[in-house]
Amino acid sequence: MDASSRVPARRTYHHGDLRRTLLDAGVALARDGGPDAIVLREATRRAGVVPNAAYRHFASRNDLLQAVRAEALAALALVMEKELARHRHGQTAADAARAALRAIGTAYLKFAQTEPGLFRTAFSVHGEPETTSNPAMAGRSGLNPFQLLSSALDRLVQAGVLPPERRPGAEYLAWSAVHGLAMLALEGPLHRLTRTQTRDIGQRLLDMVEKGL
Repeated sequence: MDASSRVPARRTYHHGDLRRTLLDAGVALARDGGPDAIVLREATRRAGVVPNAAYRHFASRNDLLQAVRAEALAALALVMEKELARHRHGQTAADAARAALRAIGTAYLKFAQTEPGLFRTAFSVHGEPETTSNPAMAGRSGLNPFQLLSSALDRLVQAGVLPPERRPGAEYLAWSAVHGLAMLALEGPLHRLTRTQTRDIGQRLLDMVEKGL
């Protein structure tokens, strides 16, 4: 992670933005060490305030953890939207629908590789279901990652690629397959693969997901 993208420790904060400062510190901690690294006392130290000052905004470590989790999901949604934007022109409805599903999966795997700490935080802690409409978890479209996946699958049905009777629950099948590869590459026996090898396997997996659906 480039140093310029990290949240620097602050000695002071402007009136009214302590919650945001603490949250930024929590995101920086997650980037460096995943969910276990998110400690409220360390966040207050980086914000330059005494620990008791945090409790007006985050009553516990879990409160901060859940807020950082929402930020991580929103960051993933933005990566998905950026990937989707690359495949919006010059295609038939069927090809565009297939490209949208592939963009969602590609972005998911890319995020796991480039933001492993945030990825782990987004999916390794219990919290509000990803199916819930929560602006804190959403990208610019107002949709969170799970909803973006659902929308891509709906497009497959509308384009005649996915039979309607096979649509129910398809999110969980696609998500499980791609998430499994992401975790194997991050923490499992595939962690020794190069990024190029992981990307190539990911594209083959997405082929399999589309054909399997």
